[in-house]
Amino acid sequence: MSRAFTREDDNEAIADIGERPVSPHRNLVTEKGLALIEKELARLREELGDAERKSDREHIALVSRDLRYWTARRETAEVSVPEPDSDVVRFGMTVRLQGEDGKHHTWTIVGEDEADAAHGTISHVSPMAKALFGKGVGDEATVNGKIWEIVGVRV
Repeated sequence: MSRAFTREDDNEAIADIGERPVSPHRNLVTEKGLALIEKELARLREELGDAERKSDREHIALVSRDLRYWTARRETAEVSVPEPDSDVVRFGMTVRLQGEDGKHHTWTIVGEDEADAAHGTISHVSPMAKALFGKGVGDEATVNGKIWEIVGVRV
């Protein structure tokens, strides 16, 4: 009797994992970002097969949830490539900024799922990216009360 009770608790725990939230914003991606989604889908399909072979219900549930998320992201992905001769900030471009303190920062504007500030990429829906869009070298952008001058733009 206690074993059946435990299984019921396990099923409730598995059911409570919830879905990964999907952003309401357009799912713009770079070509690299699309490749990363494809790679993640392949990895998760393989991981799901392993979990099914082991009959690991909890892992199956977790991987299935992630597969649903990445499948939805793949279905809505819009590859966006900036024009090579653009001189204003657009999605997919790399921007070099100089702060009021004289320090330089370089950001590449990418899709939400590929953004990683520690590696120099920011989401196109971030306050910084929004402040930079449409501006060119010499223009300024203010984010969180700080002024940033655009000193370089490249594809």
